[in-house]
Parts: sequence; C-alpha cells; structure tokens
Amino acid sequence: MSRKQLTNRFLALVIMVALAGCSTIDLSPPKAEATDKAAIKVADKTAPAPKPVAVPPLVEKRETLTATGYAVISVQQNKNPAQQRLMAIRASKLDAYRSLTEQVYGQQVDANSTVADMIMTNDSFRTKVEGIIYGARLVSITPVGDDTYETTLSLDRDVVHELRVVFVGQVATNVR
Repeated sequence: MSRKQLTNRFLALVIMVALAGCSTIDLSPPKAEATDKAAIKVADKTAPAPKPVAVPPLVEKRETLTATGYAVISVQQNKNPAQQRLMAIRASKLDAYRSLTEQVYGQQVDANSTVADMIMTNDSFRTKVEGIIYGARLVSITPVGDDTYETTLSLDRDVVHELRVVFVGQVATNVR
C-alpha cells in the first residue's frame, strides 16, 4: 500500500471519527429483560416462538484483549546482530498487532478446492485481516530462547467498542 493510500485512509478515518461523534451506533448485546419476557411467552404454548436473539461476542465479556506476536532473530535480513534483534522486536510487535486486528475485526478466509476423478487435486486457503488498531498497550517484549522475541499487547474493551463503531461507519460509507 502506498504512502498516499495510507494518508487517504487515515484522513477518511479521522473524518469518520469526527462524524461518529454526531450520532451513536448501539452495538451492545440485547438486554436480558427482552429475553426473559420471550421465555415467559414460550412457556405459554399459544404464544408464537420468540425471534432468535443475537449471541453477544466473547470479546464483550473480557475487560481486555491480549495478543502475542513472535519473530525469529536469525532470519532478519541484516548482517549486524544488534540490528537483527531490533528488527525481530519490531516484527514481533507487528505480529501482535495483526493478532489484535484478527480478534477485533475477524478474519476473511477464502478457500478453493479442486476435485478431478473423485481425487482432490488442489486445496488452497487464503486469509486476510484488515482493520485499524489504536490505543493498544505494550505489555512486554521478551526474548524466548536464544533466537526469538515475543511481544504482548493489550487493548481495553472500551477501545474495542470504539474501533467497531468506526468499522461499521466505514463499511456503511463503502456500501453507498
């Protein structure tokens, strides 16, 4: 992605966040009261069956999301060992951000399978994750063994909610 595209996306995000302040989108799970009333109606056999209730995401039940990323030092493309360590630290941090993005936005999975003469000839998967993460807190950067770094990040539930609101706004503007 070019720098110009990143700048344009960032500006679009800033505008969406500013506009999001003008109205609110309620992404909270349904109230327990509504499900209790529906359960009472189900007990009465003459009442129609209740509509299915959306199951709240597991993320809503946790105070923070935590993600860990890893990177190997020796595969970093530099001859200077100190530079390789710094590059591995950076790569492990980016891997942790990718993991947070997967938890907040999910992951798009594309799969293709080819069968000829009832024999699987090709089976491929492709995954994609896309999103914006801000407000993540660096928990730790730790060497693991002799050749790996581990980075752990955390993200508060309130920030996850804000990110989802921005995402819903972004999807709404892309649909139009």
